[in-house]
Amino acid sequence: MIARLRGRLATVGEDGVVVDVGGVGYLVTCGARTLAGLPRAGEAVELEIETQLRAESLTLYGFETALERSWFRLLQTVQGVGARVALAILAALTPDQLAQAVMAADKAALSRASGVGPRLAARIASELKERVGQLAGTVAAGPLRASLAAGLPTAGSAPLEEAISALVNLGYGRSEAHGAIGRVAVQLGPDAALEALIRDGLRELGAGQAAAGASSGSAHGRA
Repeated sequence: MIARLRGRLATVGEDGVVVDVGGVGYLVTCGARTLAGLPRAGEAVELEIETQLRAESLTLYGFETALERSWFRLLQTVQGVGARVALAILAALTPDQLAQAVMAADKAALSRASGVGPRLAARIASELKERVGQLAGTVAAGPLRASLAAGLPTAGSAPLEEAISALVNLGYGRSEAHGAIGRVAVQLGPDAALEALIRDGLRELGAGQAAAGASSGSAHGRA
C-alpha cells in the first residue's frame, strides 16, 4: 500500500492533484485545506497517503501530515462518515480544533463541515470522545494534553459542565469555553468551586483574545 508520495506537483484540480514520481503520475484526492497549502505546479511536494481499495477502484487520499491522515481513518469508523465527509470535516477544522470539538461535544463546530448535520455531529462526538488521546500528537496543544493528563472529564460533568454552559450563555463557543475551563480546572484542582471556574475561565478567554489581537496587530504592522 502507498503511504507517502514525494515528487513534483504536476497538476492541481478542484478536488485533487497529480504527483509526478519518477515519470509516473499518481492521482491523489485531497481536501480543501490540503489543496490550499500546496506549492505551485511544477514544484516539489510530499504528501501522506491513505490508500483505499474498493471492489472496482483504488483511491489515494493525500494529507499534509500523518495526524490528518490518522483523523481521516478514525472519522470513518463512525457510521455515516465516508471519505467525502471525513475530508469535509478536516477542511473545516484543524486536527487540534477537531479534537477540542469532540472532547467538548461541540455539535455546532462539527456541523460546520459540509454534509454533517446535528445528528451526525452528535454521533461523531459520542463515539470518538474516548479515542481522541489515541492519536499521537492530537493533544500536542497544552490545554488538551493537560486536561487528559489530569483525568478530567471531556464533557458532561458538573461543575465543569455548569461552568462551560455559563460561558456559552455569555456568547462564547462551546469548544473555546471547554478549552478555557479545562485549563483553569487543571490549575485550580478537582475541588474547584463553580464561581472560581467561571471567573478564571473568563480571565483565560480574555487573555487569549488579547494575545490574538496583539498577534494580529503585529502582522498588520509588518505589512
